Amino acid sequence: MQFLVMLEESPDHSPVLARVDSVPAALSTDSRSRDVVTLYGSPNSQSLALALAVAVESQRATSGVGAFRHLGLWPERGAVGDAAWRDEATGELITSELDIPFDVLSGRARALHDEFGAMLQRLVAGLSMPDWPEGSWRAIGIDLESLAEPTVVGVNGDDLLSSLREADGLTYEYEGV
Repeated sequence: MQFLVMLEESPDHSPVLARVDSVPAALSTDSRSRDVVTLYGSPNSQSLALALAVAVESQRATSGVGAFRHLGLWPERGAVGDAAWRDEATGELITSELDIPFDVLSGRARALHDEFGAMLQRLVAGLSMPDWPEGSWRAIGIDLESLAEPTVVGVNGDDLLSSLREADGLTYEYEGV
């Protein structure tokens, strides 16, 4: 799965922790689906794992190929949003409300944090660095072979923090071993 993780200031004291939006494979340049995870406020590895859990669980909940998904994540409430896709046989637009309970997300987030905790901490540290250029979007792309299934991963590339000091953004690729 591919993700673009972004950091934004908290929107007017809203309790929302994160927003997760999808870009279907048909609209992506490399024929892979992509999720944009936007964290609000001061992130940590647990909040990032929770937001990634929303992406994983919402993908599991939508059976439609090429589904657009838009969800908000609230503390103790879980993720609420919707999905839409075209039926391949009829061309009809199909929509579905999504409501993923917080306990489901918490379990998935714990598993993700257990497996990818160090990488999530480095990503949050990179997003939180104070020396991002003024006016730039704080965003880091990551590519994980599969978050839905247990996978052993290896990092390809230079140290995340050193690379971020030299570039506006960075894409890491993680491959199953």
